[in-house]
Amino acid sequence: MQSKDFFLSAVITVREGSQRVKNKNFKKFYKKNLLEYKIGVLKKVKNLKKIIINTDSDKAINIAKKLKVDYHRRSKFFASSSCKNSDFWKHIAKNTKSEYIMFTHCTNPFIKIKTYEKLINIFKKKKNKYDSFNTVTDVKEFLYINNKPINFNPSKAPNSQNLPDVFKLNFAINILKTDLMFKKKSLVGSKPFFYKLDQFEGFDINTPVDFDFANKNFEKISNKNYFNG
Repeated sequence: MQSKDFFLSAVITVREGSQRVKNKNFKKFYKKNLLEYKIGVLKKVKNLKKIIINTDSDKAINIAKKLKVDYHRRSKFFASSSCKNSDFWKHIAKNTKSEYIMFTHCTNPFIKIKTYEKLINIFKKKKNKYDSFNTVTDVKEFLYINNKPINFNPSKAPNSQNLPDVFKLNFAINILKTDLMFKKKSLVGSKPFFYKLDQFEGFDINTPVDFDFANKNFEKISNKNYFNG
């Protein structure tokens, strides 16, 4: 049950068109599509008050209606490449009537129910110490920016496993106060708690190859009680 002092809503953002994988949110994925599967998983997550689809897509709205979850129709500008992420996140916060937001994607199809619940419970316990909870992926790569190394000395290059810990935001799960998201125009607060997902749960579909890989693996795990495990 949702506690009286903790009103948390999950927000899934869905665009009508996707630039790298055409219609990836609605394309057949195993027996349904990515959006339908994500809604199904989130419906089983404890401590979620609402599930909201933020979209410019009639298809997504029809799915939201069919599966009895809330939706917000956003303008075409907030679904375009002209809109900066910072302005988009402010828009999300402005149009989400909830004390707290859990921002998540349907393009991370392997996140387990217990992972959502674990991070929500950690947030509830530590929200007075940290102001955002964000999932990350470990990056053990030799990184350069402007032709200069940023995480190693080329003349003393270590083995890759001994590189310093560098994390990238994977945007799979992000929890924070709605008014903080609006104020900062960001998913990350001033005192973030970074939670490392393994590469499988943190996997994000960005390319046709990603989609095919995820589709084949989803079929393998779908009958093994994976999401409840």
